[in-house]
Amino acid sequence: MEATVVDHTSMWSLISNASIVVQLVMLVLVGASVTSWIMIFQRSTMIRAARRSLETFEERFWSGIDLSKLYRQAGANPDPDSGVEQIFRGGFKEFSRLRQQPGVDPDAVMDGVNRAMRVAISREEEKLEQSLPFLATVGSTSPYIGLFGTVWGIMNSFRGLASAQQATLATVAPGIAEALIATAIGLFAAIPAVIAYNRFAARGETLIGRYYTFADEFQAILHRKVHTSDE
Repeated sequence: MEATVVDHTSMWSLISNASIVVQLVMLVLVGASVTSWIMIFQRSTMIRAARRSLETFEERFWSGIDLSKLYRQAGANPDPDSGVEQIFRGGFKEFSRLRQQPGVDPDAVMDGVNRAMRVAISREEEKLEQSLPFLATVGSTSPYIGLFGTVWGIMNSFRGLASAQQATLATVAPGIAEALIATAIGLFAAIPAVIAYNRFAARGETLIGRYYTFADEFQAILHRKVHTSDE
């Protein structure tokens, strides 16, 4: 009857035979990696939706539609993914409110519109930056957490080596290999997080830049509108 041979160099065997501290480090890094990937998919979906909504709304805005009609349509069927729509609604709502008040100076109207749109842009900027701090933290700290697990595992390997009768590569290699897995998992968690952080930060800045451009153009239209109607 053949005896079953256990491969002590397999990946699962190295992980299961690691010390409690190294296993905890691996568990933390795997949890950070899974959370990062969830956030990466969520951010990708949100940014794609925001960019698609921006292009759709700008097409409607520049089609020559009456601004009051566009405002009513946007209020009746609001798009939560459309940051530019929130900016438009905030600016036009403030414009209409101030215009209904008698004796309000046109410059005061435009100052109120400008503040309302800047507040809306700030809210959209917060949405775009929601997951970035976590991704930055995972990207910057995961390699060090993995390195801590590796150092701890190598320390235990050398402590066991000190009590061994004969020091050979076969006795040292499994302990060092299981310790190095922690560093590998740390890099596996950090690299996608860093790439995603840079990508989302760049795309977020691009969207915010387009929001500011739209706000400036919309403000110029309202500026002409308010001064023309007062002449």
